[in-house]
Amino acid sequence: MFKLMELPYAQNGLEPVIDANTMSFHYGKHHQTYVDNLNKQVELNPNLEGKDLREVIENISKYSVATRNNAGGVYNHDFFWNILAPIGKGGEISGDLSKAINQSFGSFEKFKEEFEAAGAGRFGSGWAWLIVANKELKIVSTPNQDNTLMDSYEVKGEPILVVDVWEHAYYLQYQNRRAAFLKDFWQIVNWNRVNELYSNAIK
Repeated sequence: MFKLMELPYAQNGLEPVIDANTMSFHYGKHHQTYVDNLNKQVELNPNLEGKDLREVIENISKYSVATRNNAGGVYNHDFFWNILAPIGKGGEISGDLSKAINQSFGSFEKFKEEFEAAGAGRFGSGWAWLIVANKELKIVSTPNQDNTLMDSYEVKGEPILVVDVWEHAYYLQYQNRRAAFLKDFWQIVNWNRVNELYSNAIK
């Protein structure tokens, strides 16, 4: 059975960018619901028993739409919480990743602009990702709970950074100001983790 991950910080640890009230709903309600619903899919489909979450995601075309939505919801949220850190605790971008970003996007500022645009431009609910595809960096946006590890998704790549742009990720605090949330997001990126993910992805 799948379980709700433990946060690597307190529920108020990302304030003021993400307040404790938003976290209590986003993590404690929405994320928990994806876990519960994925476990219901395990009960309905014995082929899911004993499977690692990433294994399910990478072979998602074998499963139902409900499994896709809920497995994606669990994986994406697990990934999101783990690339965040309290202000001042996330470290700095590594030289290797900084160099790759400059090569791919022209500068770190241009990268941030493109990443924010991917999040702001996602109609409805979804995610903006920085991925490594064939050892190159790409910014992509996925709808609903899709991600770039899914075998049925058109753009494949290893995720190293993500931002959640479902309304429940920001609406209690930012209301309709998604763009403001995306700009504030950079204050809580766990660059130590992103650097590690990048290093592993280019090996």
